[in-house]
This record gives sequence, structure tokens and C-alpha cells, in this order.
Amino acid sequence: MSADETVRYRIEPNRSRFTVRAFAGGMLSALAHNPTFAVRDFSGEAELAPNSLEGASLRLRARAESLELTDQVSDKDRKEIERLMREQVLEAGRYPEIVFESAGTSAVRISDGWYRFNITGELSLHGVANRCSFDTNVWITESTLRAQGEFPLRQTDYNIKLVSAAGGTIKVKDELKFAFDIMANKEGG
Repeated sequence: MSADETVRYRIEPNRSRFTVRAFAGGMLSALAHNPTFAVRDFSGEAELAPNSLEGASLRLRARAESLELTDQVSDKDRKEIERLMREQVLEAGRYPEIVFESAGTSAVRISDGWYRFNITGELSLHGVANRCSFDTNVWITESTLRAQGEFPLRQTDYNIKLVSAAGGTIKVKDELKFAFDIMANKEGG
């Protein structure tokens, strides 16, 4: 392989973690919890030339209906929270797929095989496509790539209605926090 040859890494969802955390607000927010959802059905790939890092890219797809509540709650509450999230928040029947496609990257080498990337791209969610940017730590070995990071996202930027309960005294805050620990294997490696 030449020094500037592009290498493709396929995301391994069963070895990866991707979560979304919502935060309660409102007058009675102290009585509510901050739910965390795991994205269970996602796929994607990263491409880069390890010696130059120029032109690196990332594509990620997730099924909206695959989000599952990870918190310890009763089965009844779990079913209701997941139903609200899928039907009212994400409207998964109408908008089944969430897609991120990078448009540009920059990287700083921290040490051998370890980099700090800034990735800018377009996130399509709930029928709306917006430009977003986030930082990630990336470790690259001969056969694997691991990326870790987190980023905020405002639901209203994607025309998502903020849900409330208890007559509006408990509301979900606009900002969500996404966290990821993604493992990917080199194709053909």
C-alpha cells in the first residue's frame, strides 16, 4: 500500500456504543430523570489515508426506531417512554433513518496512532438536514480504528417538538448530549 492510499474502516456496531441523553427541565424536573437511549441499529464507514489524513470521511446511518431506553425503570414506564420517543419525538414512521455525511475533516496528531479530529458534515434527522461539527479522539492501528467523543444537539434545530409531562411541569430540555465509542475494522484486513 502506498503512503497516501485510502483505507476504509467498517463500523462494528456490536463492539461500539452510541447513546443519546435527554435532560429534564421545568418546575418538577427534580422529580424526573434524565433518560439515556442507546442507538441499537447503526452502520457506517470511515475512510482515510493514515499517513496524510487528508480527505478523511465518515458516513453513519442509524434507524430511528432502534433507540432503546437504558435506564432502570418499570416495564410500563419503559414502554411509554420509548413509545413517546419513537412516535412523538422522532416520528420514526415518517423519518425512519438518521444520516450523517462528513463534508470536511481536520486532524492533529497527538502521538503515534492517536489523533484529535474535527469533523464537519451534514446531519439529516427528522426530515431536516443541518450542518454540524464535533471533535473526536481517534486511535488507528494496523487493522482497527476507534473513535470516542460527544457532542450536543438542539432538538428544535431539527423541528422536533419538545415533550412534556405532568401538565407541562416536567419538560425535556432542548439540548441533547450524544456520546460515542465507535470501533471499526479495516476492510480486507
